[in-house]
Amino acid sequence: MSKNNNHPNETIYKPGSQVIVDMLLEQGVEVMFGYLGGVVLPLFDKLYDAPIKFVIPRHEQGGCHMADAYARATGKTGVVIATSGPGATNLTTGLATAMMDSVPLVAITGQVRTSLIGNDAFQEADTTGITRPITKHNVIVKDPNTLAQTIREAFHIAGNGRPGPVLIDIPVDMQLAECPIPPKTEIELPGFKVKSRGHGRQIAAAVAAINDSKKPVLYVGGGCIISGASEALRAVAQKANIPVTTTLMATGAYDQSRPESLDMLGMHGSAYANYAVQYADVLISVGARFDDRVTGKLDTFAPSAKIIHIDLDPANIGKNVHVDIPVVGDAREVLEEMIDGLEHRPRKEWFEQIAAWKSKHPFMYDKKTDVIKPQYVIEEVCRQTHGDAIITTGVGQHQMWAAQFYKYSKPRQFITSGGLGTMGFGLPSAIGAQVAFPDRTVIDIDGDSSFNMTLTELSTAAMYNLPVKVAILNNGFMGMVRQWQELFYHGRYSQSSLKNPNFADVAEALGCVGITVKKKKDVPGAVEKMLAETRPCVVDFHVDPTENVWPMVPAGKSLHEMDGLDIFEMA
Repeated sequence: MSKNNNHPNETIYKPGSQVIVDMLLEQGVEVMFGYLGGVVLPLFDKLYDAPIKFVIPRHEQGGCHMADAYARATGKTGVVIATSGPGATNLTTGLATAMMDSVPLVAITGQVRTSLIGNDAFQEADTTGITRPITKHNVIVKDPNTLAQTIREAFHIAGNGRPGPVLIDIPVDMQLAECPIPPKTEIELPGFKVKSRGHGRQIAAAVAAINDSKKPVLYVGGGCIISGASEALRAVAQKANIPVTTTLMATGAYDQSRPESLDMLGMHGSAYANYAVQYADVLISVGARFDDRVTGKLDTFAPSAKIIHIDLDPANIGKNVHVDIPVVGDAREVLEEMIDGLEHRPRKEWFEQIAAWKSKHPFMYDKKTDVIKPQYVIEEVCRQTHGDAIITTGVGQHQMWAAQFYKYSKPRQFITSGGLGTMGFGLPSAIGAQVAFPDRTVIDIDGDSSFNMTLTELSTAAMYNLPVKVAILNNGFMGMVRQWQELFYHGRYSQSSLKNPNFADVAEALGCVGITVKKKKDVPGAVEKMLAETRPCVVDFHVDPTENVWPMVPAGKSLHEMDGLDIFEMA
């Protein structure tokens, strides 16, 4: 080996901080998010001259959500940097969010010098110990000879198989040390093998079960979007004539304007999707994990259905429900393998039954009232954007209404925190998506409680001239918590009401446009103005504080035992 030469087959040496930058460029990184601090200054010094767009959030959690949303919107691996101690610990909520939703993310954290580790040095924390349960993989670099390859392996692990966040903890002396960059070779990791092609016999069994079925349903999860399987899904659904329901994380995987679409299923899903699952004779799960918000009471979930489960992660199959035909493999590859063997069936009676459910139990709200209903705001946003915007959300009632009343036609169009349910996700994720697609309309449909948690990121949007839009459905409560207190705690609204700031004034103070809307007649004009703004814009819609999300499957109930259907009928 020789130092400082460029022969492709020889190892060269550079300061660790430059090695990190070189590896990021080698991986095709164009955008990064992160926050400075003492032990990452060597790295930031090298980033000064790097051709990488860098976005500084106002808090490391916000930066992690931005990198997460950048990854969700593009399909690329997001990258975030933080310093040691509190910088690293501030990433934990973002890492856990990405882990639960299978988002490819690489987090680089600084660490105190290796000689100080374990001595309670200033801003020292056991970053790898803290983040081990919430990352797909993490590692601390203590040998300069391993730095370059560790970064290459981190990107490989984050983006291959079931994606997830990987954290690399790099002590400051490793950033200053002379580190080798070995020639790039194919990465081989013992124990990390991805089986993407499904077993032919299992695929044939699945195809036969579908062809023999009278009442099949495709139940589609976020894995369908991750694998880029939307086109294959459409081909399967339309060739075999199968209705399609999606989880929250798969919203947009199937065009909701299509007659086969059943919209979302689950706790706050459509009644017709939930009924269809409960009466199905074959349930084809694609890239979904049968989580509790979808299944309701497990003992009574899809009681008459033969279950086919297609998933890249074998640990997911059979974890929550008994599976009759397991197919381990990539969703897109498996669906493409199935297409030729599938036969078209008219399924006239099945679709007539579904049409009757759709007619009797649509998503509804009181459209005659003079108060601003949150659903009306979302419908107006959908109308004026022609259903073509990228929508992000926080977590709560507004998230469910955004899933119910905005109609999506494309994957990676709806960006939200699913598994972890992270309040405050909406605004920073909108920034990440806007960085990814500066010419697209990006709208954070948020609740006042969620927005309060990360609203300082408005100054990030203003600093980088990002025209993100924020539509706050302001009801003065932690809305979903208030709904549960109303239904299950006798209306005892313990600590769930808020005294909010004037969000429009806050937006203006942070360099954005702020608008307040208190009258229903002003909603269309406010949406129009919001969409026309070239600066970040916040519209504070004062909505009905008593509105609930319907339908609702109460905890412990079966999927067909939905509350609120009578309210829909009265409306």
